[in-house]
Formats: sequence, structure tokens, C-alpha cells
Amino acid sequence: MDLYEYQARDIFEAHGVPVLAGEIARTPQEAQAAAERVGAKSGGVVVVKAQVKTGGRGKAGGVKVVKSPEAAAEAAEAILGMDIKGHTVKTVMIAQGAKIAEEYYVSFLLDRANRAYLAMCSKEGGMDIETLAVERPEALAKVAVDPNVGIDEAKAQEIVDAAGFDDADKPALANVIRKLWDVYKAEDATLVEVNPLVKTEDGQIVALDGKVSIDENSSFRHPEHEVYVDHSKTDPLEVLAIERHLNYVKLDGCVGIIGNGAGLVMSTLDVVAYAGEEFTMADGTHPKPANFLDIGGGANAEVMANGLDIIFEDAQVKAVFVNVFGGITACDAVADGIVKAYDILASHGKSPKPLVVRLDGNNAEKGREILDGAKLPLLERVDTMDGAARRVAELAAQH
Repeated sequence: MDLYEYQARDIFEAHGVPVLAGEIARTPQEAQAAAERVGAKSGGVVVVKAQVKTGGRGKAGGVKVVKSPEAAAEAAEAILGMDIKGHTVKTVMIAQGAKIAEEYYVSFLLDRANRAYLAMCSKEGGMDIETLAVERPEALAKVAVDPNVGIDEAKAQEIVDAAGFDDADKPALANVIRKLWDVYKAEDATLVEVNPLVKTEDGQIVALDGKVSIDENSSFRHPEHEVYVDHSKTDPLEVLAIERHLNYVKLDGCVGIIGNGAGLVMSTLDVVAYAGEEFTMADGTHPKPANFLDIGGGANAEVMANGLDIIFEDAQVKAVFVNVFGGITACDAVADGIVKAYDILASHGKSPKPLVVRLDGNNAEKGREILDGAKLPLLERVDTMDGAARRVAELAAQH
């Protein structure tokens, strides 16, 4: 999960990383009021910064230095609603101005190839680090970090030495690097980047910008991270799935997919896409998967109802494929869940869509008998995975 700059700033501050004052605003009026408060600490100078999860804000006109609250309101009005690389600006940060003497770069990230962390640091910050890495790689220090040790005093000293900082600045820089590492470790981040990390004219080291990406697999350790989740860019069906604790990802096809187990669902996506090539829809396209939905081992009535409800809500879906291999959850329990799910959806006024079910594995025969006896509308049972994929693609093309 990528954070907005203002969220990264707040996390930095919580871990003792030196930052300047900053407030967010969503209207020009809020920006003016924030500039009055924040600007009082910097002689009236503030920076109005677009809050989007992409780079290139400055080049796009999304960062403006102003010298009065009225100018901050004008800048915010120009920036709010701006499109920056496909991201619409809905929030700006009003940041305290700074008298910058030098700009640096520092980051920590995962080095998956070497199963370690990597620290990168340069005396030349404030520019595209990718450009620097290509054009002048010697100016970007790269230091491996042992996950079992992290960044202690010795490692921080190694980093500032490798980057070639002046001796007088090294103690303060090493201290900030250690605090940034505290952010990386404590927040279960996969990226912490500061560009620029600056030295002000009075010799202070301050993080003026920040990028933080958090490993969502660690969410069980960090319930406080829920406040950072931004659903404004998330498909409404995915938001609904999160609320119902379903592992769902929206795709761009027309065949709804439900399976138990990520591996089986991924295979189902492939066979449906392959089978869909045989059929052509009215718009000239071929049926493709509309979603990834893994119900795991809990195919009870409520789970099935929630899953089918979400897929039926998708206007793009023309037909649905339920592909289950019974294991811990037996196929008869899955079949019972589907039957009860139909009742639940009917009680909510939901109309079913063409549904193809393939059951295999534990108690598959009993599950098939339950479905056959239920005579559910628009439900067809196919015994093989390939056959079911072909049939659901055919149904989708017909509708």
C-alpha cells in the first residue's frame, strides 16, 4: 500500500525523523487557513503540494511556492482537480517553507534477488533518481543491509561514508538515517524514500518529502494502518468484497469466477480465457474472466451468497463459473451453500445470472446430487473443468 506524502510525513514525525510543519486541505479556503497557520513558522512562505501517488508532480505544475495565504488559496484552486499521470488531485498539503542549502537522497527498499534490504544514498537529491542512477551511477551509493542486523550505528556510518558526505554533516545524517530505518522496520514497509532530504541554511537536516510503501501482508500487526487505506481509487465491488472479507480482484471481462484456493482460481482464469477465444460476443470481443474470487475453505451459505452477490452486482458479468475442488470443505457443503445462497439472494430481490458449476474431490457425487435435485434457475452442472469453462464462455457470448 502506497501512502500519500502527508501520511508519510506524519509517520516520519511519529518516529522522530525531522520534518517541517504541514497540513492538508481539500478546498482553496482550507488551504488559505492552513497557510496562515503553517506560514507563521516560515515568514509566510509555504509550499502547496498536490497529494497523488505518483511522481512528476513538480513538472506537472502540482507543486507551487507561495508567500501569502491568499496566494496559497489561488495555488490550491489551480492544483485541485488537476490530472497528474491519470491521478486526480483531491487533496493538497500546505507545507512550511525552508531555506535550503543542499539536497540529498536516501531510501531503503527490498532487494528480493539477494534476500536482503538495500540502502541507497546520494549527495545529489531533488532530481529523478532513476536518471542519476543511469547517467552517473557513481553518485548513488548502494549499501546492502542484513535483515538480521538492520541499520545500527556502524551501518549508518557506512552509508554516509559511501555517499561521500562532508565529515561535519555525517553525524546528523547518520542519525536521521537510523530514524528512517526505524520507520522502515516498525511500519513493515517495503519502501521508505526521502527526496529531497535537505540541509537548511542553518545546518539542520530535514526530510522535505517522503514516499512510504507498506507491506499489506503485515496488516494483522497494524490495525492502525487502516486509516491509510484510500478507497477512492478502488473499484466499489472490491471495497464491498473487503467489507465482506472476500479475496476478490476486479478484472475487465464478462465471466464471473468463484473458486476455492488461489491456485485453482488462477488456473480457472486461464482455462476460461482460452475457452473464450472460441466464441465471439456482439461487440466483437471474446469472453474473458471478470474477476478473481477465492472463497478459500469456507464455502458455507453466507460466503457463497456474498460471493455470488458481488459478482451478480457486476454489470459486465454475463455468466458465472463456480469451480470447486472439495478438500477440507466437502463438495456437498459447497452445494448446500449454493442452494442456500440462491434463497438468500432471492430474499434480497436479486436475480441470478447463468451459472455453471463444476464440483470435484471430496463428496463430489453427493454435491452433484444436491444441485441436480435443487433445479436452480439458470444453473448448469458440468463435470470437467475444461468443459465447464467452454460452456460458461458460450453462455457469456450468448448474453
